Amino acid sequence: MTEHMQQAIKEGRTSLGIELGSTRIKAVLIDDHFQTIASGSFEWENQLADGIWTYSMDAVWQGLQASYQALKQAVQEEYGLTLTKIGTIGFSAMMHGYLAFDAQDHLLVPFRTWRNAITEDAEEQLTALFQYTIPQRWSIAHLYQAILNQESHVADIAFFTTLAGYVHWQLTGEKVIGIGDASGMFPIDSHTKDFDETKLAQFDAQIAEFDYPWQVRELLPQVLVAGTTAGTLTAAGALKLDPSGNLQAGIPLCPPEGDAGTGMVATNSVAPKTGNVSAGTSAFAMIVLEEPLKQVHPEIDMVTTPAGDLVAMVHTNNCTSEINAWVKLFKEFTSAAGIDYSVEEIFALLFNEALKGDPSCGGLLSYGYYSGENITKIAEGRPLFVRSPDSAFTLPNFMRMHLYSAFGAMKIGMKILEAEDVAIERIVGHGGIFKTPEVAQRMLAAVMEAPVTVMETAGEGGAWGIALLAEYLRQSDHQTLDVFLNEVVFQDDTGTTLAPLPADIEGFQLFVDRYQAGLPIEQAAIDHLI
Repeated sequence: MTEHMQQAIKEGRTSLGIELGSTRIKAVLIDDHFQTIASGSFEWENQLADGIWTYSMDAVWQGLQASYQALKQAVQEEYGLTLTKIGTIGFSAMMHGYLAFDAQDHLLVPFRTWRNAITEDAEEQLTALFQYTIPQRWSIAHLYQAILNQESHVADIAFFTTLAGYVHWQLTGEKVIGIGDASGMFPIDSHTKDFDETKLAQFDAQIAEFDYPWQVRELLPQVLVAGTTAGTLTAAGALKLDPSGNLQAGIPLCPPEGDAGTGMVATNSVAPKTGNVSAGTSAFAMIVLEEPLKQVHPEIDMVTTPAGDLVAMVHTNNCTSEINAWVKLFKEFTSAAGIDYSVEEIFALLFNEALKGDPSCGGLLSYGYYSGENITKIAEGRPLFVRSPDSAFTLPNFMRMHLYSAFGAMKIGMKILEAEDVAIERIVGHGGIFKTPEVAQRMLAAVMEAPVTVMETAGEGGAWGIALLAEYLRQSDHQTLDVFLNEVVFQDDTGTTLAPLPADIEGFQLFVDRYQAGLPIEQAAIDHLI
């Protein structure tokens, strides 16, 4: 295998995927057998600046260069080769948000990420206008809210895009976007595989009174489906990614995608009646539909796979942040006690304790809300842990509670799909929360009331998913994306499947009832606590 990988590196039979997640930028290099050759990462955090969740563009490039440099160094150390030639490249990032530029390509306002819940008026008005759910985090909601706020920069906009679209543009000069990422900017017509022309015209009519010198279509990137060449790495782009000058220009790039799309790819969940749950800072359940939903549900996003097929998306803004915070606290405790436990060891120890907990968490309750939560109609973030004097306050119950809470809002959204009779044959769990065997997988099975599969590649994440999309550009051979994944990439990877335990289903339902009943407590914390 090492010899094959060395030859693949030398001959450029490789694909590079880099994903900018909420807390980590990760780079993964794979060979033509889809095996990981090397990886590199960079930890980063968003900032709350003037009430806006954002990342600086300097941090974007610092993180991209650092993650690529770490990967390049790993290739050098493992294979004795300097990375100069790559077959194909793909970039992905957290979806949605708002990056607006003028005609001189200057960023007009700081990047507004998906995490902001500041577009409530836009959400309501656009959902009513389109008869199509437009969540607050969508790019068009941010643009329309800026119009409603009469922000002066709007008249100067020449282009707006997502984070993945921005990075791709800077490295190739191409203002394009993958259809999955595009579907979180503006509604997509699943037949034309492009932005919905009727809704574009409706939007222009809606804002006609403001007399802006543009129509919305002029501001949006070009939509591309998976398997389409989306430009090549320019000489300036190569230096921007690898300042050493080793990386060669001219490398083809696949369309930039969102993290939801790369999660679907990394879990082989792009065919109808398949689904996946991606769990990180935020969490989302993606169910590929056979046909559109019968009604408009504000809690359900309608997006697409990277191939353009319709997907119902239950998105929650909060998932693992509160778990991470408690693990950090336990790490401080072990360090203070002189115990040499790594963060990974603490995660594994605490997660395994959760399996010993009472199925209903002993009466404990938590809301890991670091930001507002659309599904539960909570506008701001207030992490909150609540218990009564007679609750069973034990470590196993405490950890099980946090795992349940990470999926609490998602369960409320999934109940809507159950009422719509959406068919689901297969659910795959994906993301770092599933690294500890069995634990989060078993909890999610109780949430979904269905078997959940976790593949060996679950820990690779979206960076591996976008690397697969880049490799699809090289190897598609006119196969559809679902066939390529199912019959080529994942032909030997069936993963591990766990069915839900009846006691877990019953216990989680009791927890969710308590979770919903306790939402006024969470709202009171927002209203009365600084």
